[in-house]
Amino acid sequence: MDILRFATAGSVDDGKSTLIGRLLYDSKSIFEDQLEAVERTSADRGEEYTNLALLTDGLRAEREQGITIDVAYRYFATPRRKFIIADTPGHIQYTRNMVTGASTADLAIILVDARKGIVEQSRRHAFLTTLLKVPHLVVAVNKMDLVDYDQTVYEQIIDEFTAFASKLEVADLTFIPISALHGDNVVERSANMSWYEGSSLLHHLEHLHIASDRNLIDVRFPVQSVIRPHASTDPDLHDYRGYAGQVAGGVLKPGDEVVHLPSGLTTTITHIDGPGGPVGEAYAPMSVTLRLADDIDISRGDMIARPNNRPEVAQDIEAMVCWMTPDRALAPRMKLVIKHTTRTARAMVKDLNYRLDVNTLHRDEQATSLELNEIGRISLRVTQPLFVDDYGRNRLTGGFILIDEATNNTVGAGMIIGAK
Repeated sequence: MDILRFATAGSVDDGKSTLIGRLLYDSKSIFEDQLEAVERTSADRGEEYTNLALLTDGLRAEREQGITIDVAYRYFATPRRKFIIADTPGHIQYTRNMVTGASTADLAIILVDARKGIVEQSRRHAFLTTLLKVPHLVVAVNKMDLVDYDQTVYEQIIDEFTAFASKLEVADLTFIPISALHGDNVVERSANMSWYEGSSLLHHLEHLHIASDRNLIDVRFPVQSVIRPHASTDPDLHDYRGYAGQVAGGVLKPGDEVVHLPSGLTTTITHIDGPGGPVGEAYAPMSVTLRLADDIDISRGDMIARPNNRPEVAQDIEAMVCWMTPDRALAPRMKLVIKHTTRTARAMVKDLNYRLDVNTLHRDEQATSLELNEIGRISLRVTQPLFVDDYGRNRLTGGFILIDEATNNTVGAGMIIGAK
């Protein structure tokens, strides 16, 4: 069974947490005591229905305000597929949380309130999901019960969103009319919307093809650690030298010729060991240990690739960055630590090219800094070479985080759009 990671986004009160609660409830993925606790809390608060949003809104402030603040991760499975859900907040001041939740997603669900239509936050979340190169986008038109399941309202929202999406790079766009509160078109098809001929949301999530979204062409294996058991009692382990990490792209097999970066030396894979023993091939996102024919000086932060298909080796990087700290603003000449795949280096912001207004897509080229939750294009100079790809080609080797040297806090997340 494969795993589908998806993030929910949308404006405040569009019903993201309720939708996830409905998915968990209708797919029988919650325990009886969880449901009883939610029913009890809903009754204590005098609510007419069981508030399924309480299944995901775990912080006290979230429950009191009825909003999502932190990214809540939930897991469930059906006979066809496993799911990891990131319930991301809608408020503009939590843009950094939205970026965090969607950065690893295969699919994003943007909820739209059928009564309000496309609002500013809907556009902002659509833009952020395309900036983060989320391959699949579902627009769930929620609260259809409050507009009497009117087909005309649904089609107007489709037209409006499609017009906006034409300005973005959206690879796969799907619309589904739902009522998260009553469960219409969430797990089962709704009798209230006989005019809708598509599938339910869960059916779409179960049958979505995601295998081709992963980069199986460019072999990228960032080395995380070197494994040397030194078990003198076991002759097989006495001379064992393996290089462990997570495959970031391509397919690796025993017998393949590979190149080590930064040395440029070539060798051959002799064995690939997985958690359960030897494997015949490894591909993203498997975590494996490679054994090579030659003893090469390889350490954490190095990269294994194909001799004729190498990542860019760069110290000057152009990137889009989301700034994530209120403590200080990003500005030219700022010094930071950059963590890219398994390599960590020091970096300096050479230039802030522009700040991007995520609502209007306007570029402010006069901007001198990036404050909390703002997004802009910057130029970075790194103290040692990084092995990078454009973010659009590989999200793992094209993404990085920025760390404050003094506090060791993550202060920014970046997407590489050019390197030299």
